[in-house]
This record gives sequence, structure tokens and C-alpha cells, in this order.
Amino acid sequence: MIRTMNRHTAEAPATEHPVAVAGRQWVRYGLVVVIAWIGALKYSSYEATAIHPLIANSPIMSWFYNILSVRALAATLGTVEIIAAVLIALRFVSPRLSALGSAMAVLLFLGTLSFLFTTPGVTAAGGFPVLSVLPGQFLLKDLVLLGASLWTLGDSLGAARSQTRPAAK
Repeated sequence: MIRTMNRHTAEAPATEHPVAVAGRQWVRYGLVVVIAWIGALKYSSYEATAIHPLIANSPIMSWFYNILSVRALAATLGTVEIIAAVLIALRFVSPRLSALGSAMAVLLFLGTLSFLFTTPGVTAAGGFPVLSVLPGQFLLKDLVLLGASLWTLGDSLGAARSQTRPAAK
């Protein structure tokens, strides 16, 4: 019989391999490091300049440049990314806050993946599946980061739900 993981602790059921337990923690906190690092880089002029063509060609996001400068928008996105990373890291303190951070990450990665379809030059051969080195291959990594964000969202929502249920007698 397979038991489920205790959602309040990092204890694994007896049938779960220790590598799976370590992998789960690696995914969560690796995602935290990646999102925070990417967010911190958004404060540099180099990164603000690098993401400008992606955002400028996006029908969903280009309007932000009517309100904010290139640097200000990059810093705003960086701040949102850092907040998302911190919230995801809080899983064992507050699963609800962690779920919020994961939901933010899902939206961020869906936004960046949309650039695959809106940015000229992403497809090197004029169409799928040949991707340019930059920005095509750079953006493709977000498929995995989106999956990790969805997993942390589900994990945190499950833990939050179990906290609100009354204890079984």
C-alpha cells in the first residue's frame, strides 16, 4: 500500500525512495534560486536591454512601455520575481503564501513562453522546430520552469488544504 507524504513535514512514506524526497526539495529550492537570480539580474541595464525586444513585441505586455521605462519595467518584473521566489521558499512556514508565489511563477513563465510566438527571430528557419540560439533556446528552458512552478503550486495547495481540515479523531 502506498502512503502519501505528510504535507506538514518533509517526512516521506516508507515506500518512497530517498532520492525522490531529495529531488522534490531540489526542485522547490532550485526553482527559488533560479527565479530570485533572474529577478535580481533584472536590475541591471544589460538584462533590461536584453528583455526589451521580447516585451516590445508582445501584444500582451508591450503596453507596459507606455507607462514605464525599459529599466523601470525590468526592475518591476525583477521585484515580482524575487517576491515569488521568497514566497515559494516559505512552503513549510505558510503553504498558502507558497501557493501564491508558485501561482505568480506560473504566470511569469507563461508570459515568457508567449515570447516564443511573438518575438521575431525566435525561429531560425522561419518556423518551428528550429530555434535560434537567442532568444529561442533561452526561452525554451521556461517549459521546465513552468512545470516546476505548477508542481510547487499543487504541493503548496495540497498542504494548505490539509491545514484547514479538522484533525481526524
